[in-house]
Amino acid sequence: MTYSYVPGTCNLGKAEVRRRQFVALLGLFLSGSTAIGLIGSDAPASARWGLFVPLMVFSVGFIQSRKKFCLAYGFMGTFNLGKLGDISRVQSPEDRRADRKTALSILAQSALLALVLSGLFVVLPL
Repeated sequence: MTYSYVPGTCNLGKAEVRRRQFVALLGLFLSGSTAIGLIGSDAPASARWGLFVPLMVFSVGFIQSRKKFCLAYGFMGTFNLGKLGDISRVQSPEDRRADRKTALSILAQSALLALVLSGLFVVLPL
């Protein structure tokens, strides 16, 4: 499957999507190990909010890989559809504006997902 740059919709190629999937898995591993550590140490429920950061790593990687859109590239006005490191600039100001809007949306969605998952972990009687 080949991807093409679509302003505000797709700014990642296959290799970059795989990289975001790896980040999501890394965030999931960090979240799991943090959760086990918090439960095993009998930390107070409020300390469980510390799970937000690794869950944010997971959320950002997951949402970017699903949407095939990198929020950092969106903010910088770039895209990469080829080999890793083969970054191109977005030329049109309208396209850059659409990319920034999508990047903000992904950031908000990621924060909301991480917040909800963290909140669930805080209220669970573990």
